[in-house]
Amino acid sequence: VQLVESGGGLVQVGGSLRLSCAVSVRTFNTLGWFRQPPGQERDLVAVMRRIPTMTYYTDAVKVRFTISRDNAKNTAYLQKNSLKPEDTAVYFCEASLKIIGETTAKQEMWYDDWGQGTQVTVSS
Repeated sequence: VQLVESGGGLVQVGGSLRLSCAVSVRTFNTLGWFRQPPGQERDLVAVMRRIPTMTYYTDAVKVRFTISRDNAKNTAYLQKNSLKPEDTAVYFCEASLKIIGETTAKQEMWYDDWGQGTQVTVSS
């Protein structure tokens, strides 16, 4: 599975960005967005599972971020609104053919592959 993220950039506090993740296979079931702030570990932000349907957000981004996918384009998105300086990070999308539960989705070991990441910088 190959994934390519795009859509990152520099944005002011309170602004919005939409990240895209192009996936090389149509049949991926679970896709998660992770982020890695400077000098910190990579953590889950949001995850979407196709079958059975499931969407999960961490408390830090709930309400502000929305994960979605366009099956016709094999692309997933992360719409980010009301951005804060603490949202500054490299964002990665990670995909799996497996059915991943809400708890296990936080662990990267369950994913099959991930992209190179896209930098998001929120300036104040």
